[in-house]
Amino acid sequence: MYPCGNCRAVAVGPDGRCAACGTYQQQLRQQPAPTTGPGAYGYPAAPPVSMPAAGAMPAGGVDLRRGMSTALQVLFGATIAVLILAFIARVQQYNLYGDVLDGGSVSPEKADDADEFYRVALLLSSAVMLALGIVWPIWFRRLRLNAEVFAPGQHRFSPGWAAGAWFTPVVSLWFPKQIANDIWRASSPQGPHQAGRGLLNGWWVCWVISGPLFSSSLLQWSNARQRALDSGLFGARGAIEDMRTAIGTNCFAYLVTLAAAILGLMVVRQITTMQEQRAALPQGPQGHMPPQAPMAPGAPGNPYGGGAPGNPYGGGAPQMPPVVPQAPPAPPSAPPAGPRPPYGQG
Repeated sequence: MYPCGNCRAVAVGPDGRCAACGTYQQQLRQQPAPTTGPGAYGYPAAPPVSMPAAGAMPAGGVDLRRGMSTALQVLFGATIAVLILAFIARVQQYNLYGDVLDGGSVSPEKADDADEFYRVALLLSSAVMLALGIVWPIWFRRLRLNAEVFAPGQHRFSPGWAAGAWFTPVVSLWFPKQIANDIWRASSPQGPHQAGRGLLNGWWVCWVISGPLFSSSLLQWSNARQRALDSGLFGARGAIEDMRTAIGTNCFAYLVTLAAAILGLMVVRQITTMQEQRAALPQGPQGHMPPQAPMAPGAPGNPYGGGAPGNPYGGGAPQMPPVVPQAPPAPPSAPPAGPRPPYGQG
């Protein structure tokens, strides 16, 4: 027995009928489906909870500490700066070799200064990108662990692959992207099928192109420079032309790498925000569930429905006029059987 939501008499039986006024509590407290908020995306309603601070390790296995993502953003900023510096050094060399081909007078000292400027910029960029290559896999594995909490058992690769795939030959060309797709979908607060991946795809395309393009242009420039030195400094016009062509290709590679660094910075910020928003939503036993019709309040199996026996949130309903007694509504039909599509498609 529990209080009636209409007359407040302690006379409502297990069948939901009030002995005093004859109303059914399920009908009195039925509410329309929410159009905004967590319930609109299929998450069950829950009592208010306080979201963990961004710098703390919350309960439930989701790591929202921002130290690693902040370090990555700083490293990406430094990478962008040194890539711009190296690009300027390359453009200076390109113009210098153009003057040589046009018949201008270029002293060996000026050529050496341009080469030294580029070597310093290359050394700085290599050091910063090495630090970025160390921090990135650690952070990426943490994202994968968080995504497992959001969507348990719906990922194509284990958390170990989230770090190791970046260093594994051949498979590093597509395994990390598939892992990133799974993480992105599982972390989307709007649901896995509402997660647009334009930013993620743009970053990956730039990253995959920049590597081979950068390596081939450096090799071409190194071979051409060696031929020019073997034949006497600026003594072989063909070698100088090859060097200038290689430098032009290398400048383009730097631009693509710079775009990858900028998009990578945006990816870090975006996915960090997504996981914080996703962690603030109530979570079912299987992570994010697809949209479905809400269960009638008070119906069996609804943990937050009003008036159900043993429900800690069932009291205090507003006064409502009595309705004509009638048979209780039929229970909602069960959802279609069969496994849900994994987050990892695509």
